Amino acid sequence: MGKRKIEIMDTTLRDGEQTSGVSFSAAEKLTIAQLLLEELHVDRIEIASARVSEGEFEGVKGIMTWAETKGYADKIEVLTFVDKGLSIEWMKKSGAKVQNLLTKGSLNHLTHQLKKTPEQHFAEIAETIALAHENGITTNVYLEDWSNGMRNSPEYVYQYLDFISTQPVKRILLPDTLGVLIPSETFQFISEITKKYPNIHFDFHAHNDYDLSVANVMEALKAGIHGLHVTVNGMGERAGNAPLASTIAVINDFMQEIEIGVKETSLYSVSKLVETFTGYRIPANKPIVGDNVFTQTAGIHADGDNKNNLYFNDLLPERFGRKRKYALGKTSGKANIEKNLQELGLQLNQEDLKLVTQRIIELGDKKETVTKEDLPYIISDVLDSHTYEEKITVESYLLSHAKGMRPSTTICLKIDGQIIEEHAQGDGQFDAFMNALTKIYKTKKMTLPKLTDYAVRIPPGSSSDALCETIITWVNDGKEFKTRGLDSDQTVAAIIATQKMLNVVAV
Repeated sequence: MGKRKIEIMDTTLRDGEQTSGVSFSAAEKLTIAQLLLEELHVDRIEIASARVSEGEFEGVKGIMTWAETKGYADKIEVLTFVDKGLSIEWMKKSGAKVQNLLTKGSLNHLTHQLKKTPEQHFAEIAETIALAHENGITTNVYLEDWSNGMRNSPEYVYQYLDFISTQPVKRILLPDTLGVLIPSETFQFISEITKKYPNIHFDFHAHNDYDLSVANVMEALKAGIHGLHVTVNGMGERAGNAPLASTIAVINDFMQEIEIGVKETSLYSVSKLVETFTGYRIPANKPIVGDNVFTQTAGIHADGDNKNNLYFNDLLPERFGRKRKYALGKTSGKANIEKNLQELGLQLNQEDLKLVTQRIIELGDKKETVTKEDLPYIISDVLDSHTYEEKITVESYLLSHAKGMRPSTTICLKIDGQIIEEHAQGDGQFDAFMNALTKIYKTKKMTLPKLTDYAVRIPPGSSSDALCETIITWVNDGKEFKTRGLDSDQTVAAIIATQKMLNVVAV
């Protein structure tokens, strides 16, 4: 037997836009629509609700103008209402060709919100569908609150389905509007409906209030559903909708009898673009598209991957246009570091690797971010630190900087076992530190090298809490040399570099 083709309808631009605080501009809607259809290859997209705003109208017009040139007009859908033809008129003006008509799928909603009988509601629905048909508009029908309808008023749901099956509609859309279904109910309700109405196309629209949307999607597919509604990054009202990326991965890996056309390798790039447009941050641990989901942290995992990919599963990052990473932190082992060094084309002997590992663990204990790009700086710092004996140490310091006041520093220096404390002000915190250090050296009748250059380097792609390297150039007795300091705080990195200088000169 051949595979069963399932339609994927993305509703990021309509239902996903109901995420609190999210609103797409017309240009953003067009860009996302183009990517969903041409890059991701979803079958259909729902892009707006009729009569919401002038901006929504312009957004739909722009998308439909583009879609007409590409032959995609029948793939673009708009949510409409039973409103005596106002939505149909709105669609005609915008150029939209497919309406997803919102109707009542539970007796509770019909009775208390519309205050109408089923017969009254059905008559108005029939008029709306007929008007759409007259104007060349295809109709799909949403049964709002269908899941509660199946729980509490199944007689009404079947009365409605008996009616709608006589109407010229292309698809019937079954939403779990409030995200209340559990997987066993999803399978039971959809199985009953698809068996009773075998010639009708049904879509399932899952919400994620109990974090069961993907599980419910799987059960809907097993029960014979013909189409699924999803959103990029699981966006949507309250806890959101079934997430596109997870749904696609689950179908491809666990439901081999089903065929879908979505292009996996584009999932991540589209996800990141939507994140940028919305400001709606993707949780780091979100499956498929989160920053951490292809990152091994424990050293034992990296060791296993080195030996036989022991910690791989079918969710290979390359499927989604991504790469596996090996985190650097306090749980890192040598294997993690070796994996990162391989990517950078670097090699260390076992003794140096041990020292670098210890330094990374120390940084991890301080909760400092360590990235692959930091490694060359850490290696330089560690190897540089073992070229001299520490005779002089900065035991402690206090840096202060307040608006309207000169920066000041108090330092406590240990020279040959003697503790000396001094305080000074300066034009900046490091300048104040150097002034305090100069005072101490004067009392000891010692001379400091001259600082001739001060540079800060930050690894590419680093965030504000990542490491930075301060490189200071000194001149002593006519000879120039450099010392480096590494820390997430620039001034602290400079102090570390200065302590190295004190010991280089003391040798």
